[in-house]
Amino acid sequence: MSGVMERTLAILERLAADVRGVSLATLADDLDIPRSAMHRLLSDLAAQGYVRQTRERGDYVLTTKLVSLGLNYLKHSGVVDLSQPILDRLAESSGELCRLGVVDVDHITWVALSQGARSGLRYDPDMGLDVQLSCTSSGHAWLATLPEDDAIALVSRQGLAKPAAYGPNAPGSMQAVLKAIRQARKQGYAITVETYAQGLSAIATTLQPAGRGAVGVLAISGPSVRLTEQKMLSLVPDLKAAAADIANASAASPLFDRAYARAG
Repeated sequence: MSGVMERTLAILERLAADVRGVSLATLADDLDIPRSAMHRLLSDLAAQGYVRQTRERGDYVLTTKLVSLGLNYLKHSGVVDLSQPILDRLAESSGELCRLGVVDVDHITWVALSQGARSGLRYDPDMGLDVQLSCTSSGHAWLATLPEDDAIALVSRQGLAKPAAYGPNAPGSMQAVLKAIRQARKQGYAITVETYAQGLSAIATTLQPAGRGAVGVLAISGPSVRLTEQKMLSLVPDLKAAAADIANASAASPLFDRAYARAG
């Protein structure tokens, strides 16, 4: 790995994956960066307030500065303020986790959520993560709005999700992914059962403001024992209505403009 910017971003991404902290030696080995160069980069990041060392072991951890930047950006975009009441209503009616994802050039990132499950099993994933396109209802729903060659290119770039690392029903080939995408295109929504994680089901549809392509996704996720296929089908009208409401309310947000950068 070469280039100061590339190395710096790789360090931030690696630290974001481990909140307990990572030693300098481990970072250097994992990212194939000489330890002397790693020390200089970490010192620069610490001086700018993006990382710090723990008192216990001296490992490096991220500060909340990056989180603050992201939250501030979302605040000024207006998307969360506009969509949260709609997400809350959908979560209340479905009794499950509802999430909003934004298309950002060639990937989808979760930006808002509302938890409708008040007791029993709950699905509480990390926020800010990118959607795994090949094995999620959100990925299938978005890819279904694109030409198949573009969908294949995006999945190939990200890589197929292996069942051993994700869910037992994760599509194991590009043909299997395309089959799911075509089904989602035909239905106008995508359903997955234990493709992203064992025991997890989800249904998703896209946000499409008038005269535009898909700029985001709206998904309902929950334990498969409760969120059965029959229940997911019963939620389709509410899901689509909420997606339309968010698309209309948030159409003017600059956050959604990046869905078109890939085509430009």
